[in-house]
Amino acid sequence: MLKTSTTSLQNFFENSYATLSISKERSELLNNIANTLAAIYQKEGTVNLNFICTHNSRRSQFGQVWSYYAAAYFELNINAFSGGTEVTAFFKNTVNTLQSEGFEFELLNFSHENPKYSISFKDAKKSILGFSKLFDDPENLHPFIAVTTCNNADENCPFIPTASHRFHLPFVDPKFSDDSQDQDAIYEKTSQQIAGEVYYIFTKMKSKLS
Repeated sequence: MLKTSTTSLQNFFENSYATLSISKERSELLNNIANTLAAIYQKEGTVNLNFICTHNSRRSQFGQVWSYYAAAYFELNINAFSGGTEVTAFFKNTVNTLQSEGFEFELLNFSHENPKYSISFKDAKKSILGFSKLFDDPENLHPFIAVTTCNNADENCPFIPTASHRFHLPFVDPKFSDDSQDQDAIYEKTSQQIAGEVYYIFTKMKSKLS
């Protein structure tokens, strides 16, 4: 088991939402995602949510992990996944950032190219798998709502056959900060933004359901 921080995961999640600053256009997009999730949830009793980015190494992984936590936080039966148009690796800086915020990573299958982790948090009822994979990997339950998180994925994946709905929710790639003195702060900022927007989506969805 890789060592985790004593940082309160719940506090980080809640503060990410409390300090969230988004434009009107962005809030309309988040509301649209939340409304779609709620409509499918009311009909099916569950939703498969798949975050997709080219390499499935940074932003899409943040999206999956925070949605996994949000599902437990809001007590919703939502399955969170991620994938890419290429297979690379769950980037080490992404892993380190999520660990520092309180997630627990257990190395299941070591590979220099693409290690596989079991991801959980304190008192979690279930864990999820974390590794880089294609968006249509068998691990990702179908059908799913696709949320693309980078411009490359938006250009390269205009049609995702197994997606019941598709939304483009771009985030700035923290890759530009790799090996710089600002690396840790940039990755945490990216994680915070994604956590805050996931909170926004899920709380709006919860409100619709009630």
